[in-house]
Amino acid sequence: MTESANDAPLGVIDFHSHFTGPSFNRTILDRLKDPKARAEWGRIDALLDSPAALVDSLEETGVSARVINIPTAFLEDADGNVPPDTHRKINDEVANMVAKNPGRLHGLATIDVFSGDDGAREVHRAHKELGINGIFVESASGDLLLDAKEARPTLAAAEELGIPVFVHPQTDPQLHARFAPRGRLGHRLARGTVNSATLLAMLDQGVFDELPKLQVVVTTLAIGGVLMAGGFADGHGIRADTPELMRRHVYIDTMGIHPALVGAVVDLLGADHVLAGTDWPVAVEKDVPARLKTALDAAGLNAAEQEMVASGNTLRLLRAG
Repeated sequence: MTESANDAPLGVIDFHSHFTGPSFNRTILDRLKDPKARAEWGRIDALLDSPAALVDSLEETGVSARVINIPTAFLEDADGNVPPDTHRKINDEVANMVAKNPGRLHGLATIDVFSGDDGAREVHRAHKELGINGIFVESASGDLLLDAKEARPTLAAAEELGIPVFVHPQTDPQLHARFAPRGRLGHRLARGTVNSATLLAMLDQGVFDELPKLQVVVTTLAIGGVLMAGGFADGHGIRADTPELMRRHVYIDTMGIHPALVGAVVDLLGADHVLAGTDWPVAVEKDVPARLKTALDAAGLNAAEQEMVASGNTLRLLRAG
């Protein structure tokens, strides 16, 4: 019996994948005190360190390719600092890994988005010299969110070059302390709150009005902000065009691959603004193509729309198609 097109496995490109490799000194384990957390991050740390584990994970999870990033949060000291020139070294390493694995790895350049013109210069270097077609930034720094004037040069550079900005969750010390008693879910709630807050700040403070071609990607942890901005409008004291701004500028990944969550974001943002993403190796999802197809079937997406979510939207954003 011949497999039909509708039953064929999806070719998935995982937009949300982390890596560091052995060139960088990861500091997370040094900062963890809880034995359970240390054991869990010991597993994650070993995967982050290994180029072989990164490549082998493609077959192990069923994905066709990964979009990798190197967060400075894995490398910073207790005060949140990293050694000078770290961002340049990160981006050189990402470009090196992508060059060694064409078609199997794509990359995002890590940028200190709150560093003003320095961040913008590194965006241009990473894109023009290293050939990287997307950037990775943290949601916040202290009290600053992405509506801050310090972030504007980096965001403007990304818009000028036509490359997407992956806005990653960030741990806020006060929220973390407040929600830590709830365990792993509390930790994710704290990070998701920051991811949501920075998106809402960008909408509220007119960042997308000033940068009308800017494209940003948030994670599923920002689902609260996406639901509020995409589902409420004028009658709730929010700009009437906020849902339209969301559909024009905002993408979201499928971390967790839960049918209800995937269906909600497809409904709010459209199938052309949802990207397959798992948060590897923090989360190691098995049988990703089958699980994603189940979620997309439940959302009522046709074969063409499913292909967009699985890989097409990522290839289009990164200009890799």
